[in-house]
Amino acid sequence: MKQELIQKKLRIKFLKQGVKMISPETIFFSNKTKIGKNVSIEPYVVFVGSVVLKNNITIKSFSHLENVKVENNVLIGPFARIRPGTILGEGSKVGNFVEVKKSKIGKNSKINHLSYVGDANLGKNVNIGAGTITCNYDGIKKSKTIIKDKVFIGSNTSLVAPLTIHEQSVVGAGSVITKKVNKKSLALTRSNQIEIKNYKRKK
Repeated sequence: MKQELIQKKLRIKFLKQGVKMISPETIFFSNKTKIGKNVSIEPYVVFVGSVVLKNNITIKSFSHLENVKVENNVLIGPFARIRPGTILGEGSKVGNFVEVKKSKIGKNSKINHLSYVGDANLGKNVNIGAGTITCNYDGIKKSKTIIKDKVFIGSNTSLVAPLTIHEQSVVGAGSVITKKVNKKSLALTRSNQIEIKNYKRKK
Protein backbone atom coordinates (compact mmCIF):
# COMPACT_ATOMS: atom_id res chain seq x y z
CA MET A 1 0.00 0.00 0.00
CA LYS A 2 2.85 2.38 0.84
CA GLN A 3 4.44 1.83 -2.60
CA GLU A 4 1.09 2.48 -4.29
CA LEU A 5 0.78 5.84 -2.51
CA ILE A 6 4.35 6.79 -3.42
CA GLN A 7 3.71 5.97 -7.07
CA LYS A 8 0.44 7.90 -7.07
CA LYS A 9 2.20 11.00 -5.68
CA LEU A 10 5.01 10.74 -8.23
CA ARG A 11 2.57 10.37 -11.13
CA ILE A 12 0.58 13.41 -9.98
CA LYS A 13 3.81 15.39 -9.53
CA PHE A 14 4.98 14.67 -13.08
CA LEU A 15 1.55 15.26 -14.61
CA LYS A 16 1.51 18.70 -12.96
CA GLN A 17 4.97 19.34 -14.43
CA GLY A 18 3.50 18.74 -17.88
CA VAL A 19 4.77 15.21 -18.56
CA LYS A 20 2.46 13.55 -21.09
CA MET A 21 1.43 10.08 -19.95
CA ILE A 22 -0.92 7.58 -21.52
CA SER A 23 -2.26 5.33 -18.73
CA PRO A 24 -0.13 6.86 -15.94
CA GLU A 25 -1.19 4.06 -13.60
CA THR A 26 1.00 1.66 -15.61
CA ILE A 27 4.14 3.83 -15.34
CA PHE A 28 6.48 3.35 -12.37
CA PHE A 29 8.88 6.06 -11.22
CA SER A 30 11.67 6.19 -8.65
CA ASN A 31 12.15 9.03 -6.15
CA LYS A 32 15.31 9.98 -8.08
CA THR A 33 13.57 10.41 -11.44
CA LYS A 34 14.04 13.88 -12.94
CA ILE A 35 12.10 14.95 -16.04
CA GLY A 36 12.42 18.06 -18.23
CA LYS A 37 9.98 19.67 -20.66
CA ASN A 38 7.91 18.12 -23.46
CA VAL A 39 8.42 14.52 -22.41
CA SER A 40 5.97 11.79 -23.45
CA ILE A 41 5.79 8.39 -21.77
CA GLU A 42 3.69 5.57 -23.16
CA PRO A 43 2.19 2.76 -21.01
CA TYR A 44 4.21 0.17 -19.09
CA VAL A 45 7.47 2.05 -18.65
CA VAL A 46 9.62 1.54 -15.53
CA PHE A 47 12.22 3.91 -14.06
CA VAL A 48 14.71 2.56 -11.49
CA GLY A 49 17.28 4.56 -9.50
CA SER A 50 18.60 7.86 -10.81
CA VAL A 51 17.03 8.51 -14.22
CA VAL A 52 17.51 11.99 -15.67
CA LEU A 53 15.44 12.93 -18.72
CA LYS A 54 16.05 16.29 -20.38
CA ASN A 55 13.68 17.85 -22.95
CA ASN A 56 11.71 16.65 -26.00
CA ILE A 57 11.94 12.95 -25.22
CA THR A 58 9.55 10.14 -26.14
CA ILE A 59 9.66 6.81 -24.32
CA LYS A 60 7.56 4.12 -25.94
CA SER A 61 5.80 1.23 -24.21
CA PHE A 62 7.46 -1.59 -22.26
CA SER A 63 10.80 0.17 -21.80
CA HIS A 64 12.98 -0.13 -18.68
CA LEU A 65 15.45 2.59 -17.64
CA GLU A 66 17.84 2.26 -14.70
CA ASN A 67 20.44 4.84 -13.56
CA VAL A 68 20.74 6.55 -16.94
CA LYS A 69 20.95 10.05 -18.37
CA VAL A 70 19.00 11.01 -21.50
CA GLU A 71 19.81 14.21 -23.40
CA ASN A 72 17.40 16.31 -25.54
CA ASN A 73 15.38 15.02 -28.52
CA VAL A 74 15.81 11.30 -27.86
CA LEU A 75 13.46 8.47 -28.84
CA ILE A 76 13.46 5.26 -26.76
CA GLY A 77 11.63 1.98 -27.33
CA PRO A 78 9.29 0.26 -27.48
CA PHE A 79 10.73 -2.71 -25.57
CA ALA A 80 14.08 -1.04 -24.85
CA ARG A 81 16.25 -1.79 -21.83
CA ILE A 82 18.63 1.00 -20.84
CA ARG A 83 20.94 -0.23 -18.09
CA PRO A 84 23.10 1.61 -15.52
CA GLY A 85 25.88 3.92 -16.62
CA THR A 86 24.35 4.76 -19.99
CA ILE A 87 24.19 8.24 -21.50
CA LEU A 88 21.99 8.73 -24.55
CA GLY A 89 23.22 11.78 -26.46
CA GLU A 90 21.12 14.45 -28.10
CA GLY A 91 19.00 13.23 -31.00
CA SER A 92 19.91 9.59 -30.51
CA LYS A 93 17.50 6.73 -30.97
CA VAL A 94 17.30 3.37 -29.18
CA GLY A 95 14.58 1.27 -30.74
CA ASN A 96 12.68 -1.93 -30.10
CA PHE A 97 14.39 -4.91 -28.43
CA VAL A 98 17.63 -3.01 -27.88
CA GLU A 99 19.68 -3.33 -24.68
CA VAL A 100 22.31 -0.72 -23.81
CA LYS A 101 24.60 -1.06 -20.80
CA LYS A 102 27.29 1.29 -19.44
CA SER A 103 27.67 3.01 -22.80
CA LYS A 104 27.71 6.51 -24.23
CA ILE A 105 25.63 6.90 -27.38
CA GLY A 106 26.68 10.01 -29.32
CA LYS A 107 24.62 12.76 -30.91
CA ASN A 108 22.21 11.56 -33.63
CA SER A 109 23.41 7.95 -33.40
CA LYS A 110 20.88 5.18 -33.93
CA ILE A 111 20.46 1.64 -32.63
CA ASN A 112 17.08 0.92 -34.12
CA HIS A 113 16.38 -2.72 -33.31
CA LEU A 114 17.44 -6.10 -31.96
CA SER A 115 20.92 -5.18 -30.69
CA TYR A 116 23.08 -5.31 -27.55
CA VAL A 117 25.57 -2.50 -26.91
CA GLY A 118 27.58 -2.86 -23.71
CA ASP A 119 30.72 -1.11 -22.42
CA ALA A 120 30.85 0.96 -25.58
CA ASN A 121 31.45 4.53 -26.65
CA LEU A 122 29.68 5.60 -29.85
CA GLY A 123 30.48 8.88 -31.57
CA LYS A 124 28.14 11.09 -33.60
CA ASN A 125 25.93 9.87 -36.45
CA VAL A 126 26.70 6.20 -35.94
CA ASN A 127 24.25 3.65 -37.36
CA ILE A 128 24.07 0.23 -35.71
CA GLY A 129 22.32 -2.40 -37.85
CA ALA A 130 19.84 -4.95 -36.53
CA GLY A 131 21.29 -7.91 -34.67
CA THR A 132 24.58 -6.21 -33.77
CA ILE A 133 26.31 -7.33 -30.57
CA THR A 134 29.27 -5.90 -28.72
CA CYS A 135 31.06 -8.95 -27.31
CA ASN A 136 32.32 -7.18 -24.20
CA TYR A 137 32.86 -10.07 -21.75
CA ASP A 138 35.38 -12.89 -22.20
CA GLY A 139 34.41 -14.74 -19.03
CA ILE A 140 36.98 -12.93 -16.89
CA LYS A 141 36.89 -9.21 -17.68
CA LYS A 142 34.83 -6.61 -19.51
CA SER A 143 36.44 -4.78 -22.45
CA LYS A 144 35.44 -1.62 -24.31
CA THR A 145 34.26 -1.05 -27.87
CA ILE A 146 34.93 2.39 -29.35
CA ILE A 147 33.01 3.37 -32.48
CA LYS A 148 33.89 6.80 -33.82
CA ASP A 149 31.84 9.34 -35.82
CA LYS A 150 29.82 8.42 -38.93
CA VAL A 151 30.46 4.67 -38.74
CA PHE A 152 27.94 2.29 -40.33
CA ILE A 153 27.67 -1.19 -38.79
CA GLY A 154 25.85 -3.72 -40.98
CA SER A 155 23.23 -6.08 -39.58
CA ASN A 156 24.05 -9.27 -37.68
CA THR A 157 27.57 -8.15 -36.75
CA SER A 158 29.63 -9.21 -33.72
CA LEU A 159 32.14 -6.65 -32.46
CA VAL A 160 34.69 -8.43 -30.27
CA ALA A 161 36.16 -6.08 -27.65
CA PRO A 162 38.61 -4.54 -27.03
CA LEU A 163 38.04 -2.88 -30.38
CA THR A 164 38.19 0.52 -32.08
CA ILE A 165 36.36 1.33 -35.29
CA HIS A 166 37.54 4.63 -36.73
CA GLU A 167 35.62 7.44 -38.42
CA GLN A 168 33.49 7.01 -41.54
CA SER A 169 34.20 3.29 -41.85
CA VAL A 170 31.70 0.59 -42.81
CA VAL A 171 31.37 -2.92 -41.41
CA GLY A 172 29.66 -5.38 -43.75
CA ALA A 173 26.62 -7.34 -42.58
CA GLY A 174 27.26 -10.71 -40.96
CA SER A 175 30.83 -9.91 -39.93
CA VAL A 176 32.77 -10.88 -36.81
CA ILE A 177 35.21 -8.00 -36.23
CA THR A 178 38.18 -8.66 -33.93
CA LYS A 179 40.75 -6.11 -35.13
CA LYS A 180 40.92 -2.33 -35.42
CA VAL A 181 39.14 -0.83 -38.43
CA ASN A 182 40.89 2.16 -39.98
CA LYS A 183 39.27 5.45 -41.01
CA LYS A 184 37.14 5.37 -44.20
CA SER A 185 37.60 1.60 -44.58
CA LEU A 186 35.28 -1.30 -45.33
CA ALA A 187 35.74 -4.23 -42.94
CA LEU A 188 34.22 -7.56 -43.87
CA THR A 189 34.54 -11.14 -42.67
CA ARG A 190 32.45 -13.60 -44.60
CA SER A 191 32.84 -17.18 -45.83
CA ASN A 192 32.42 -17.97 -49.50
CA GLN A 193 28.93 -19.15 -50.40
CA ILE A 194 28.80 -22.76 -51.59
CA GLU A 195 26.09 -24.02 -53.92
CA ILE A 196 25.65 -27.65 -54.96
CA LYS A 197 23.61 -28.03 -58.16
CA ASN A 198 20.66 -30.45 -58.34
CA TYR A 199 21.08 -31.38 -54.70
CA LYS A 200 18.84 -34.11 -53.32
CA ARG A 201 18.34 -34.66 -49.62
CA LYS A 202 18.90 -38.10 -48.20
CA LYS A 203 15.71 -39.99 -47.44
